[in-house]
Amino acid sequence: MVVPPPSKTEPRPPTRGSAGNLVGRLALVLLLLAFVAGGAWALATFNRSAPRPAADPPFPVPFLEVEPGAAAPGSAGEVPASGQPQASPAVTGSAEPLTGWAASLSEKTDIPARALRAYAIADLVMRNQNPACRISWATLAGIGRIESHHGTIGGARLGEDGRPSRPIIGIPLDGSPGVKAIADSDGGRLDGDTTWDRAVGPMQFIPTTWARYAVRANGDGREPDPQNIDDAALAAARYLCSGGRDLGTGAGWWAAVLDYNNSTEYGQNVYSGADAYARASVGG
Repeated sequence: MVVPPPSKTEPRPPTRGSAGNLVGRLALVLLLLAFVAGGAWALATFNRSAPRPAADPPFPVPFLEVEPGAAAPGSAGEVPASGQPQASPAVTGSAEPLTGWAASLSEKTDIPARALRAYAIADLVMRNQNPACRISWATLAGIGRIESHHGTIGGARLGEDGRPSRPIIGIPLDGSPGVKAIADSDGGRLDGDTTWDRAVGPMQFIPTTWARYAVRANGDGREPDPQNIDDAALAAARYLCSGGRDLGTGAGWWAAVLDYNNSTEYGQNVYSGADAYARASVGG
């Protein structure tokens, strides 16, 4: 959930300057680097003409791969002259190469194919708009797993329109033990609560953070919707990439995820999920 520290569900963790949290951070960075040193990862590009980082990052960045010349998501299914894939204005359609990729990987990961498409589109959009960030769909999936089980928490189901069958709304941020107090900021427009703010949608944004990072993923000109997993995944990517972060480095990745939820355990759980999903995507 995108909430200033402390976490909404945990007591305030040690400050970043404390020895306990520093050890946790160093341990995770060393773990990230160890995977690379062991040569556990394979990288592939979504489009052969898309630019690559100057050097492979120490944190795994499992890109998408489709047949050479396949269409990137777009209204006409065309690859722009720059070679950069775009997700606007439409993310659906028979020509979309992500459909088959998502369906196949869904069977290996138990992530709904509709959620995988949303994470992948956010990856592609950010690779176009902010390539220096090097965020991957696997990191977004790791966060989505914890925040809402990829939009299926409480028995909800994702529709083809990207919305869950019932709105996903978190607990009131009322200052209860382990919960930060955040007074209502949107008149209950997004969360239905006119007293306290609540985290909303598959990626669990509080209204103030949503207002800052939200964007309509399919470019249709409508207002961004935190319940729509396409909009939520792209907003999460924009938030994680803010401040000039490079998630292709262990330190940059760790800083971004801690900013999303300031908990060492949370960061470790996100990494565990992202690691498993990325491995599944490059496995035989």
